[in-house]
Amino acid sequence: MKFTKNYNLPDAKIWSGRIDSLDNYDAFRWHQWIKFLDLNNLASSNSFKPLLSRNEKGICFIGFCSDEGVRRNLGRTGAANGPDSIRREMANLPCSFSKKIRLFDCGDITIENNNLEEGQAILGIAVQEIISAGFLPIVLGGGHETALGNYLGIQANLEQSSAIPSLGIINFDAHFDLRPYENGGSSGSMFRQIADLRTSSNLDFSYYCLGIQKHSNTVQLFKTAEDLKVDYALAKDMINGDEWSILENLDKFTEKNKHIYITVCTDVFSTAYAPGVSAAQSLGLDPEKVIIYIKHIIKSGKLISFDICEVSPRFDLDNTTSDLASVIIYSIITTLDEL
Repeated sequence: MKFTKNYNLPDAKIWSGRIDSLDNYDAFRWHQWIKFLDLNNLASSNSFKPLLSRNEKGICFIGFCSDEGVRRNLGRTGAANGPDSIRREMANLPCSFSKKIRLFDCGDITIENNNLEEGQAILGIAVQEIISAGFLPIVLGGGHETALGNYLGIQANLEQSSAIPSLGIINFDAHFDLRPYENGGSSGSMFRQIADLRTSSNLDFSYYCLGIQKHSNTVQLFKTAEDLKVDYALAKDMINGDEWSILENLDKFTEKNKHIYITVCTDVFSTAYAPGVSAAQSLGLDPEKVIIYIKHIIKSGKLISFDICEVSPRFDLDNTTSDLASVIIYSIITTLDEL
């Protein structure tokens, strides 16, 4: 597929910042290490592969500039501007990883004429191409409707195999996002849509949601989660409980799945850490704990894709939420470097 519609090339001007050295890698920051790629080159000739040597690991950032799902979900819009805000915070991060880690910005998928479904489908194609070329996609949302597009790409890649490996979805979120979608999908329905897609294909729906708030989900959503056999951890139990029990449950979940897709909705965090979100959360999680869990999952070696969603710059304070998103991504990449 030629990416002409709903696709913007990466903007190199966003990646700028302090320069401490022009030739000492130990003093480099991400804006000095990032490379820029046109998805059309990948889709037409698989030309990313020559960019990596045998021992290198490629990370591809792809933005999803959408908050149409948030609008449909009656939330506060603004997350469409999240990808560039996160990029600006990532630009000055130090290169605290070996040179075997290669960073690429592939640009953005956009939404035209409020056609969320079209944008999600194109994001899916982009993610599929990136994974097929042997790279890890890190999708920068965007509303959490980003997750459906990311999933479509992951599953399309897995379907290229004659024996479809199992997929586990781990969502850090205050909400189940299992709402009905008779009038179209939204930022509150993606995992219900994924469940239905997998059921129609006779595939298991393996979904673990951590950070659920009782005051943010209806009784019916809890019933839906039970019906779909969703694993979940309440935020209050994560805040007040023993982190070892969470790690043990994460181990059980990852062991039964060959591939893991991690998605983070930034409203899982307390507003003390993440004020710039669609649905502010006064009693959310501490990001340092969440980073421990994410790093633990990554060490399983099963991560196939990642996204972070609902960073809404218009509600942010001193770019706090964008900075948090960048630190989470930093933690992911430095952990991958250790594998």
